[in-house]
Amino acid sequence: MGKPLILVSNDDGISSRGIHFLIDIMKDLGEVIVVAPDSPQSGMGHAITIGEPLRLTETDLFEEVRAYKCSGTPADCVKLGKHFVLKDQPPDLVVSGVNHGSNTSISVLYSGTMSAAVEGAIEGFPSIGFSLCDFDADADFSHTAEYVRRIAKSALENEFPKGIALNVNFPHKQQEPIQGIRICRQADAKWQEEFNQRHDPYGRRYFWMAGNFVNFDTGEDNDEWAIANNYVSVVPCQYDMTAHQAISTIKEWRLT
Repeated sequence: MGKPLILVSNDDGISSRGIHFLIDIMKDLGEVIVVAPDSPQSGMGHAITIGEPLRLTETDLFEEVRAYKCSGTPADCVKLGKHFVLKDQPPDLVVSGVNHGSNTSISVLYSGTMSAAVEGAIEGFPSIGFSLCDFDADADFSHTAEYVRRIAKSALENEFPKGIALNVNFPHKQQEPIQGIRICRQADAKWQEEFNQRHDPYGRRYFWMAGNFVNFDTGEDNDEWAIANNYVSVVPCQYDMTAHQAISTIKEWRLT
Protein backbone atom coordinates (compact mmCIF):
# COMPACT_ATOMS: atom_id res chain seq x y z
CA MET A 1 0.00 0.00 0.00
CA GLY A 2 1.37 3.41 -1.02
CA LYS A 3 1.77 6.51 1.08
CA PRO A 4 -1.38 8.52 1.90
CA LEU A 5 -1.96 11.42 -0.48
CA ILE A 6 -2.30 14.74 1.37
CA LEU A 7 -3.55 17.96 -0.26
CA VAL A 8 -2.31 21.10 1.53
CA SER A 9 -3.75 24.60 1.20
CA ASN A 10 -4.22 27.74 3.30
CA ASP A 11 -5.44 31.32 3.22
CA ASP A 12 -2.32 33.26 4.23
CA GLY A 13 -0.72 32.53 0.89
CA ILE A 14 1.78 30.01 -0.37
CA SER A 15 4.76 31.96 1.02
CA SER A 16 3.51 32.10 4.61
CA ARG A 17 5.47 30.64 7.51
CA GLY A 18 2.47 28.54 8.61
CA ILE A 19 2.09 26.54 5.41
CA HIS A 20 5.83 25.79 5.31
CA PHE A 21 5.54 24.45 8.85
CA LEU A 22 2.49 22.32 7.97
CA ILE A 23 4.09 20.89 4.84
CA ASP A 24 7.20 19.78 6.74
CA ILE A 25 5.01 17.77 9.13
CA MET A 26 2.77 16.30 6.41
CA LYS A 27 5.84 15.09 4.46
CA ASP A 28 6.45 12.64 7.31
CA LEU A 29 2.91 11.25 6.96
CA GLY A 30 2.45 10.90 3.23
CA GLU A 31 2.88 12.25 -0.28
CA VAL A 32 2.16 15.97 -0.26
CA ILE A 33 0.60 18.07 -3.00
CA VAL A 34 0.20 21.83 -2.42
CA VAL A 35 -2.36 24.13 -4.03
CA ALA A 36 -2.45 27.46 -2.21
CA PRO A 37 -3.29 31.10 -2.95
CA ASP A 38 -0.57 33.23 -4.52
CA SER A 39 -1.43 36.07 -2.10
CA PRO A 40 -3.16 36.42 1.31
CA GLN A 41 -6.87 35.53 1.27
CA SER A 42 -7.79 35.93 4.95
CA GLY A 43 -11.44 36.58 5.75
CA MET A 44 -12.64 35.35 2.35
CA GLY A 45 -14.98 32.79 3.89
CA HIS A 46 -16.20 30.29 1.30
CA ALA A 47 -15.91 32.67 -1.64
CA ILE A 48 -15.26 31.23 -5.10
CA THR A 49 -14.10 32.94 -8.28
CA ILE A 50 -16.72 33.11 -11.02
CA GLY A 51 -16.22 36.47 -12.76
CA GLU A 52 -12.61 36.16 -13.87
CA PRO A 53 -10.16 33.44 -14.90
CA LEU A 54 -8.14 31.45 -12.40
CA ARG A 55 -4.37 31.23 -12.83
CA LEU A 56 -2.52 28.12 -11.64
CA THR A 57 1.28 28.12 -11.74
CA GLU A 58 3.63 25.35 -10.66
CA THR A 59 6.33 26.46 -8.22
CA ASP A 60 9.50 24.96 -6.76
CA LEU A 61 9.04 26.79 -3.45
CA PHE A 62 9.06 23.55 -1.45
CA GLU A 63 11.81 20.96 -1.63
CA GLU A 64 10.66 17.58 -3.02
CA VAL A 65 7.01 18.68 -2.99
CA ARG A 66 4.83 19.27 -6.02
CA ALA A 67 3.23 22.66 -5.48
CA TYR A 68 1.02 25.17 -7.29
CA LYS A 69 0.12 28.76 -6.55
CA CYS A 70 -3.39 29.86 -7.49
CA SER A 71 -4.80 33.33 -8.14
CA GLY A 72 -8.10 32.40 -6.46
CA THR A 73 -9.53 31.81 -3.02
CA PRO A 74 -8.80 28.89 -0.68
CA ALA A 75 -11.98 27.15 -1.85
CA ASP A 76 -10.85 27.64 -5.46
CA CYS A 77 -7.53 26.01 -4.56
CA VAL A 78 -9.15 22.84 -3.26
CA LYS A 79 -11.49 22.68 -6.26
CA LEU A 80 -8.58 23.01 -8.70
CA GLY A 81 -6.59 20.57 -6.62
CA LYS A 82 -9.29 17.95 -7.00
CA HIS A 83 -10.37 18.54 -10.60
CA PHE A 84 -7.09 19.47 -12.28
CA VAL A 85 -3.98 18.72 -10.22
CA LEU A 86 -5.04 15.36 -8.75
CA LYS A 87 -7.65 14.53 -11.40
CA ASP A 88 -8.81 10.97 -10.72
CA GLN A 89 -6.59 10.50 -7.66
CA PRO A 90 -8.61 11.58 -4.59
CA PRO A 91 -6.59 12.74 -1.57
CA ASP A 92 -6.69 10.73 1.63
CA LEU A 93 -6.60 13.97 3.62
CA VAL A 94 -7.02 17.70 3.03
CA VAL A 95 -5.26 20.03 5.48
CA SER A 96 -5.33 23.82 5.59
CA GLY A 97 -3.10 26.24 7.51
CA VAL A 98 -1.42 26.61 9.78
CA ASN A 99 -3.24 29.94 9.93
CA HIS A 100 -1.64 32.99 11.50
CA GLY A 101 -4.49 33.92 13.86
CA SER A 102 -7.45 32.40 15.66
CA ASN A 103 -10.39 30.77 13.91
CA THR A 104 -12.39 29.96 17.04
CA SER A 105 -16.13 30.58 17.61
CA ILE A 106 -17.85 32.77 14.97
CA SER A 107 -14.59 33.33 13.06
CA VAL A 108 -15.06 29.91 11.46
CA LEU A 109 -17.68 31.49 9.18
CA TYR A 110 -15.29 34.14 7.88
CA SER A 111 -12.20 31.96 7.76
CA GLY A 112 -10.46 31.27 4.48
CA THR A 113 -8.46 28.59 6.26
CA MET A 114 -11.59 26.70 7.19
CA SER A 115 -13.18 27.28 3.79
CA ALA A 116 -10.43 25.13 2.25
CA ALA A 117 -11.10 22.41 4.83
CA VAL A 118 -14.87 22.63 4.40
CA GLU A 119 -14.48 22.45 0.61
CA GLY A 120 -12.55 19.24 1.15
CA ALA A 121 -15.40 17.92 3.28
CA ILE A 122 -17.94 18.85 0.60
CA GLU A 123 -15.91 16.80 -1.87
CA GLY A 124 -16.01 13.86 0.54
CA PHE A 125 -12.44 13.99 1.84
CA PRO A 126 -11.30 13.91 5.49
CA SER A 127 -10.38 17.53 6.12
CA ILE A 128 -8.76 19.61 8.86
CA GLY A 129 -8.13 23.33 9.30
CA PHE A 130 -5.28 24.28 11.65
CA SER A 131 -4.93 27.75 13.21
CA LEU A 132 -2.57 29.32 15.74
CA CYS A 133 -3.92 32.10 17.97
CA ASP A 134 -1.05 34.41 17.06
CA PHE A 135 -1.33 36.90 14.19
CA ASP A 136 2.40 37.64 14.02
CA ALA A 137 3.85 36.86 10.59
CA ASP A 138 6.87 35.40 12.42
CA ALA A 139 4.79 33.44 14.94
CA ASP A 140 6.42 30.46 16.67
CA PHE A 141 4.59 27.25 15.68
CA SER A 142 7.03 24.82 17.28
CA HIS A 143 4.84 23.94 20.27
CA THR A 144 2.05 22.75 17.95
CA ALA A 145 4.03 20.21 15.90
CA GLU A 146 3.28 17.21 18.11
CA TYR A 147 -0.45 17.95 18.01
CA VAL A 148 -0.62 18.69 14.28
CA ARG A 149 1.06 15.34 13.62
CA ARG A 150 -1.12 13.44 16.10
CA ILE A 151 -4.42 14.85 14.83
CA ALA A 152 -3.55 14.37 11.14
CA LYS A 153 -2.27 10.84 11.76
CA SER A 154 -5.45 9.95 13.65
CA ALA A 155 -7.56 11.30 10.79
CA LEU A 156 -5.69 9.04 8.36
CA GLU A 157 -5.91 5.93 10.55
CA ASN A 158 -9.49 6.14 11.85
CA GLU A 159 -12.97 6.41 10.42
CA PHE A 160 -13.60 10.05 9.58
CA PRO A 161 -17.23 11.28 9.84
CA LYS A 162 -18.73 12.08 6.44
CA GLY A 163 -19.38 15.74 5.66
CA ILE A 164 -17.26 16.94 8.57
CA ALA A 165 -14.19 19.19 8.76
CA LEU A 166 -12.23 19.58 11.97
CA ASN A 167 -11.52 23.13 13.14
CA VAL A 168 -8.32 22.91 15.20
CA ASN A 169 -7.00 25.95 17.09
CA PHE A 170 -3.78 26.21 19.10
CA PRO A 171 -3.02 28.69 21.88
CA HIS A 172 -0.03 30.95 21.27
CA LYS A 173 3.28 29.77 22.66
CA GLN A 174 3.57 30.27 26.41
CA GLN A 175 6.08 29.39 29.10
CA GLU A 176 3.88 26.50 30.20
CA PRO A 177 3.41 23.59 27.74
CA ILE A 178 0.03 22.95 26.13
CA GLN A 179 -2.27 21.15 28.57
CA GLY A 180 -3.70 18.72 26.01
CA ILE A 181 -6.58 18.46 23.53
CA ARG A 182 -10.23 19.32 24.14
CA ILE A 183 -12.94 18.06 21.75
CA CYS A 184 -15.47 20.83 22.09
CA ARG A 185 -18.15 23.00 20.54
CA GLN A 186 -18.02 26.41 18.92
CA ALA A 187 -18.38 29.15 21.53
CA ASP A 188 -21.27 31.63 21.53
CA ALA A 189 -19.23 34.70 20.69
CA LYS A 190 -19.15 37.37 17.98
CA TRP A 191 -17.47 40.48 16.70
CA GLN A 192 -19.20 43.76 17.55
CA GLU A 193 -18.13 45.90 14.62
CA GLU A 194 -17.59 49.62 14.39
CA PHE A 195 -17.03 51.47 11.13
CA ASN A 196 -14.76 54.49 11.19
CA GLN A 197 -15.86 56.97 8.55
CA ARG A 198 -13.01 58.83 6.83
CA HIS A 199 -12.41 60.87 3.71
CA ASP A 200 -9.74 60.51 1.07
CA PRO A 201 -7.75 63.51 -0.28
CA TYR A 202 -10.52 64.13 -2.83
CA GLY A 203 -13.19 64.37 -0.14
CA ARG A 204 -14.76 61.02 -1.00
CA ARG A 205 -16.10 59.06 1.94
CA TYR A 206 -14.77 55.62 2.86
CA PHE A 207 -15.06 53.28 5.84
CA TRP A 208 -12.57 51.28 7.89
CA MET A 209 -13.96 48.36 9.87
CA ALA A 210 -12.91 47.94 13.48
CA GLY A 211 -14.54 46.49 16.59
CA ASN A 212 -14.16 44.20 19.56
CA PHE A 213 -14.56 40.49 20.13
CA VAL A 214 -17.25 39.65 22.70
CA ASN A 215 -17.63 36.21 24.28
CA PHE A 216 -21.10 35.53 25.69
CA ASP A 217 -20.30 31.91 26.55
CA THR A 218 -19.67 30.92 30.17
CA GLY A 219 -19.36 27.19 29.50
CA GLU A 220 -16.20 25.12 29.83
CA ASP A 221 -16.93 22.89 26.85
CA ASN A 222 -16.26 25.39 24.06
CA ASP A 223 -13.26 26.41 21.96
CA GLU A 224 -12.77 29.84 23.53
CA TRP A 225 -12.50 28.29 27.00
CA ALA A 226 -10.07 25.67 25.71
CA ILE A 227 -7.74 28.25 24.16
CA ALA A 228 -7.94 30.54 27.21
CA ASN A 229 -6.87 27.60 29.37
CA ASN A 230 -3.95 26.58 27.13
CA TYR A 231 -5.61 23.58 25.45
CA VAL A 232 -5.83 22.67 21.78
CA SER A 233 -9.46 23.00 20.69
CA VAL A 234 -10.92 20.56 18.15
CA VAL A 235 -14.41 21.38 16.87
CA PRO A 236 -16.12 19.10 14.31
CA CYS A 237 -17.85 21.40 11.77
CA GLN A 238 -20.46 20.63 9.12
CA TYR A 239 -21.46 22.39 5.93
CA ASP A 240 -25.13 21.41 6.38
CA MET A 241 -26.36 24.67 7.95
CA THR A 242 -29.92 23.47 8.44
CA ALA A 243 -31.17 24.40 11.93
CA HIS A 244 -32.86 21.03 12.44
CA GLN A 245 -34.11 21.98 15.90
CA ALA A 246 -36.03 24.92 14.40
CA ILE A 247 -37.95 23.01 11.71
CA SER A 248 -40.89 22.13 13.98
CA THR A 249 -41.18 25.75 15.14
CA ILE A 250 -41.25 27.11 11.59
CA LYS A 251 -43.81 24.48 10.60
CA GLU A 252 -46.11 25.94 13.24
CA TRP A 253 -46.19 29.18 11.25
CA ARG A 254 -48.34 27.27 8.71
CA LEU A 255 -46.57 28.72 5.70
CA THR A 256 -47.61 25.80 3.47
